[in-house]
Amino acid sequence: MLKELNARSIKPHNPSGHRRVRLTDLQQGSPPLPSSTEPARDPDEDVYTKFFMNHCCYDAIPTSSKLLIFDTTLQVKKAFFALVANGVRAAPLWDNRQKCFVGMLTITDFINILHRYYKSPMVQIYELEEHKIETWREVYLQYSITSLISITPDSSLFDAIYSLLKNKIHRLPVIDPESGNVLHILTHKRILKFLHIFGSMIPKPRFLQKRIEEVEIGTFKKIATVQETATVYDALSIFVERRVSALPVVNEQGKVVALYSRFDVINLAAQKNYNNLNMTMREAVEGRSCCVEGVLKCYPHETLEIIINRIAEAEVHRLVLVDEEDTVKGIVSLSDLLQALVLTPAGSWITRAFH
Repeated sequence: MLKELNARSIKPHNPSGHRRVRLTDLQQGSPPLPSSTEPARDPDEDVYTKFFMNHCCYDAIPTSSKLLIFDTTLQVKKAFFALVANGVRAAPLWDNRQKCFVGMLTITDFINILHRYYKSPMVQIYELEEHKIETWREVYLQYSITSLISITPDSSLFDAIYSLLKNKIHRLPVIDPESGNVLHILTHKRILKFLHIFGSMIPKPRFLQKRIEEVEIGTFKKIATVQETATVYDALSIFVERRVSALPVVNEQGKVVALYSRFDVINLAAQKNYNNLNMTMREAVEGRSCCVEGVLKCYPHETLEIIINRIAEAEVHRLVLVDEEDTVKGIVSLSDLLQALVLTPAGSWITRAFH
């Protein structure tokens, strides 16, 4: 069973109004607000923390959006083709026996199936062609979390950010506790877009004028990259082993020539190329559809404001930090930005909880 829902038809009325303050320190599993006994900070430091504490998840749900729901008895292959056909990156899973949502099917599942079962272009991937979602989950759940992580529409966006980063997930279902309906799938991108649209209501923090090399927001050591002469299977191995969401593709001179993301992998299903993972990264990049992120770069001398605006306007998940020679020096992702702008100012102990 495959359901397609329109968020406009199921978005509930919020009787308390769109904006509400959540006392997140009273919620189980949520971090406390900063103590008044802590040393004095830059007054601008927690402006985004307060902004997201004062807006709930309901606020960030678009008036209309596409949402797919898969029954766990659906064949894995049909589910992935449905994701591609609808331009959706993940879908909640409904178990009709338990009468509840039990998890999410994402591009990561597609990558894990290909990586685990691929043998050669001459051998069909039986597990992808024949398995049902519930069969794959029985195999995969031996090595992963079993419970669905979700959030309610009246929870604060701060709680949503905390849940996304703490659990190292990229998609958070918003579920109405009364009806049990999934209303929306919150992502880092949607949250930053919400800030980009409505952030003009708050004073612009002074630290946005600092250069990225000053604030050191991002990943700058042991950057995962892939050579353009490597195979797609090599890239899948890096995705699985390093748990990264995108790989800068570099040439023999070490210059970045493309960016290959997890979303590009799902396009192998659209092109029916998933049985040929021996193709080179150069071939994979040249053969992918035109609707890709491309290589959006940033430079050490650019300010945090410029970088946030570039990511928000381009609606991408990350920028590749390069030097004047286009050599990869780091990755600045949405997770890095939300951690630095929202969670870290809420209390230094949160940072410790992530390690």
